[in-house]
Amino acid sequence: MINFKRNSYVKELPAVQLIPLIDILFVILSFFMAMFLHFNFESALDISVPTASSVTEAPVPSQEIIINVQRDGMIVVGQKSMDLSELDPILRRAAQISPKQAVIVRADQKTYHERVVQVLDVCAKAGIWNISFATTKER
Repeated sequence: MINFKRNSYVKELPAVQLIPLIDILFVILSFFMAMFLHFNFESALDISVPTASSVTEAPVPSQEIIINVQRDGMIVVGQKSMDLSELDPILRRAAQISPKQAVIVRADQKTYHERVVQVLDVCAKAGIWNISFATTKER
């Protein structure tokens, strides 16, 4: 058998390691799936927010409370339906923890104005003044 020795003219071909690439792919895929589930559950509710012509996208605070007011007046916070008496202690506790607590009100465009005002009143009683309304941009 002939034994060829390696010299400077014969170099090894580069090899691509597929197992680490597949591992990285699965980690990235699981990260994006988790983020999709985290940010998608608020939009899963059947709420069509009103449109506005001068919509500016504000930076999203890290710990905002999203209060969804559905068409029939039902209040949903974190996928839990509640009434105003249940919403009040949640907002008071949040205001005690963070004085600049942000609240986003996502009210359906067919919701009665009275229900949105009641939610704003509960926010004011709890001491929360950083309130935004969710809208979509006019096309």
